[in-house]
Amino acid sequence: MRIALGSDHGGYHLKQVIKKYLEEQGLAYKDFGTFDAASVDYPEYAYQVAAAVAAGEYERGILCCGTGIGVCIVANKVPGIRAALCHDTFSARAAREHNDANILTLGERVIGPGLAVDIVATWLAAEFAGGRHTRRVEKIKAIESKK
Repeated sequence: MRIALGSDHGGYHLKQVIKKYLEEQGLAYKDFGTFDAASVDYPEYAYQVAAAVAAGEYERGILCCGTGIGVCIVANKVPGIRAALCHDTFSARAAREHNDANILTLGERVIGPGLAVDIVATWLAAEFAGGRHTRRVEKIKAIESKK
């Protein structure tokens, strides 16, 4: 599995923790930035990650900002993306199993690094359950395709 990573300055340190975890697990990733804690605009980085996932270059993406909210909003503007803001492992598992979420967003100022790694591990391990959830995800896709 290839993972696209991104953050703004508010999520930079959490992204570094996640990168270390991914490396320890032998998972391939690309960091789309930002590359330090200097103030930047989160839409730029969230869009790059979401576009790469939507294009099929990466199977999943992880985005971090101060709350996880801003990057989630941006990512969900990209057709084909189902980004989920998760601050607990139950939501992370459900986001994958029920919603086929392809981007996870996290807030550095909301959760600590240990919980963040648990959330990432849970989200990466979970698979889409299909079944009744397929119909619902297809309805999301239909809404998304309306102009």
